[in-house]
Amino acid sequence: MAIHFFLLIALLIQVTKSEYTPDWPSLDKRPLPPWYDQAKFGIFLHWGVFSVPSFGSEWFWYQWQFQKSPAYVRFMNANYPPGFTYPDFGPKFHAEFYDPDQWAELFANAGAKYVVLTSKHHEGFTLWGSNYSWNWNAVDVGPKRDLVGPLAAAVRKRGLHFGLYHSLFEWFNPLYLQDKATGFKTQKFVTSKALPELYEIISKYQPDVIWSDGDWEAPSSYWNATEFLAWLYNSSPVKAKVVVNDRWGSDCRCKHGDFWNCNDKFNPGTLQHHKWESCMSVDKRSWGYRRNMDYFDMMTPSEVIAGLMKSVSCGGNYLLNVGPTAGGWIVPSFQSLLQAVGVWLRLNGEAVYGSSPWRAQNDSATPAIWYTTSNGVVYATMLEWPANNTLSLGSVETTPHTKVAMLGYPSSLSWKSIKPRGVMVQLPALLPSDLPSPIHAWVLKLIGIK
Repeated sequence: MAIHFFLLIALLIQVTKSEYTPDWPSLDKRPLPPWYDQAKFGIFLHWGVFSVPSFGSEWFWYQWQFQKSPAYVRFMNANYPPGFTYPDFGPKFHAEFYDPDQWAELFANAGAKYVVLTSKHHEGFTLWGSNYSWNWNAVDVGPKRDLVGPLAAAVRKRGLHFGLYHSLFEWFNPLYLQDKATGFKTQKFVTSKALPELYEIISKYQPDVIWSDGDWEAPSSYWNATEFLAWLYNSSPVKAKVVVNDRWGSDCRCKHGDFWNCNDKFNPGTLQHHKWESCMSVDKRSWGYRRNMDYFDMMTPSEVIAGLMKSVSCGGNYLLNVGPTAGGWIVPSFQSLLQAVGVWLRLNGEAVYGSSPWRAQNDSATPAIWYTTSNGVVYATMLEWPANNTLSLGSVETTPHTKVAMLGYPSSLSWKSIKPRGVMVQLPALLPSDLPSPIHAWVLKLIGIK
């Protein structure tokens, strides 16, 4: 009897230790599930009814109907009949070319380790047949099918993690506007729409990431954020693996959450004390697909790798967005960029996946160098090829066991120490066709340094 009593006490203690209470001090103590820090690189997808007009940005409805931005008004007057409303775009969202396996294969080839899909943007249209978004979802309108589940299955089939973006608020939802009019003293929208949708997608799709957004108008107390996250961490089917960002209310950014986004395109360039993520878009001017995108609006593969390595060096992940067309097609220019990034990562991935920040992030003598470390090895990613093929590394201290190599180059590199600290590396004289990667970023592998 005594043995059973003490076993029960031990079990209760263990359960108590694993529970989180619905307050930020408790929730903030939750350890980050290791997979997320190891993954480093993910793909973001902004897809919805806004992909039909595909003009300006994914904020089309807001810019047209609320802001009445002249360019959007002119676009509608020139191309659509009087009386045409934004919901009229819904039936035109056909997703006729949507091939989840093709998407997942592209993302895997790009070197991504996780994928985050917009399950619902600020327009309120859900990409699944939500019980809480009647006649404004992909099963009732447009594609007439679930767009989330097939992609989740295809992504997981390739060993990648699957996550969902979800907007807390909706621009023109009457219940949200009623709550807003009371100064968010009522919660009709939260209890009947926002939270039920979150519980629904977690139960139905069991995502590894919940990427919350639409947080800036109301505090986390309005959204019942701490109660929801306590359930997510304690009782949900994804409690052991799920990670969430910091957008759970106007009081949360850069303060609460498993990882912090802070602001769109956040990339501080210095080591952060909390796990963070830089989300960037291939189209520099929009997250959703734009038919009027110019070539020079696109990021280059070299810019993507520079952003990735700067993020990883400073303890962050990098989430790269592409916007599919309304037909469900990822345009060839986006595909080409992702394939190029994948080629680079297949060659240089040991400097990225599972790595950690080193004691220096970028070099003291050559700023276009970003450091990472893994298994006792230090990696120096060069974003510029040095003049005369001679590279100075001011942050490196050598030892009698130091060796220097370049990933993708078959021979060791010669080097010499610089006093009082540093090393001068002689890079090989190579033709552009001989370089290990067409992307302007090359990785040195430094073994046996302090």
